Amino acid sequence: MNDAGHRERGGPVRILHLHSSFSLGGKEARAVRLMNLMQDRAQHTILSAVPDALGARDAIDPGVDVLFPTDAPPLAGRPSLNRYRALADYSFRFDLILSYNWGAMDGVMAHRLFAKGRWYDAPPFLIHHEDGFNEDESHRRNWKRNLFRRFALRDAAALAVPSQKLADIAKAEWKVRGDRLHLIRNGIDVAAYATPPSRDIPGFKRRAGEVVIGTVAGLRKVKDLPRLVQAVAQLPSHIRLVIVGEGPERPAIADEAAALGMADRLVMPGFMAEPWRWIGHFDMLALSSRSEQAPIAVIEAMAAGLPVVSPEVGDVATIVSPRNRPFIAANEAEFRAALRHMVEDGAVRNSVGAENRRVAAQCFDESGMVAAYEKLYGAALGGYRLFS
Repeated sequence: MNDAGHRERGGPVRILHLHSSFSLGGKEARAVRLMNLMQDRAQHTILSAVPDALGARDAIDPGVDVLFPTDAPPLAGRPSLNRYRALADYSFRFDLILSYNWGAMDGVMAHRLFAKGRWYDAPPFLIHHEDGFNEDESHRRNWKRNLFRRFALRDAAALAVPSQKLADIAKAEWKVRGDRLHLIRNGIDVAAYATPPSRDIPGFKRRAGEVVIGTVAGLRKVKDLPRLVQAVAQLPSHIRLVIVGEGPERPAIADEAAALGMADRLVMPGFMAEPWRWIGHFDMLALSSRSEQAPIAVIEAMAAGLPVVSPEVGDVATIVSPRNRPFIAANEAEFRAALRHMVEDGAVRNSVGAENRRVAAQCFDESGMVAAYEKLYGAALGGYRLFS
């Protein structure tokens, strides 16, 4: 830790967060939850590679000390030693650097290139978090990016991933050493999902006899939500689809629904915080993503007692309960068949949902996740406890 660290000043730890984007998705939801749990033990500075993508800031508790500076070096741009040096000089003011996903990898590279030259002032440790890929790397990683990751991550204190699939990729493709690789499963406050919904979903009011398919996602191409619209359009008219989230694919999703004549069966309320207050309006959760790893929305649905239908992506099949696994589909035909089976059989929805709730409580309560991050971050901070 550098000479201006929290132990010398007696104040809170100063943490720099380098985000690929700070629109609220799975990684942002987890990062914000951890920030909120740190309370006054940390001061946070957040840089986004997409400067206007800051939707997750609304989920940060009002009492959390957090800055979104406008005068920091850009996290995205053409690679250059001057920009990397500026990023390094800026980031070395902090006690700990936390980076997230490919869009923050320039910050990791800056640390790699210039940390060892700081003989007069030891730089902070950097911990990188990788949660998955956009559509351009959903099936196969870009070899140039893999080389960049492999070099940049070499001096990172640790790499944290939420899925076994990502852990395998990090070992095989990025050559991350086992002692620096940490598989930390996503977790949530499972108990908060045990009560009935207490908040309405804007634009949605349940109709008699209908079945509600819901999904929660950033509206990006990799989520392939037009695919879900197409599948639901083939189901009877009493099936409705609610897509909670915001993003650039919103017009494409709405256009697909209109073209298929089901615009009146689609509700898109935008981003909604506090999912435990409204996810219970769904009868089931459906994903249509080209790529996932360990989606928090799946765990949230399980905690609320919902069944899940999804393509076989990432660790989804190992997250859900054994009773739910037949509804994790290997191909498009199986996906549509699983969706139809689930909407047609209320008894199956109830039994699968109940088993999912049990598994969520047993395996995915946030206490385990927080303890793992406490240990990981604490090791980088000389034993300082951020969460308790």
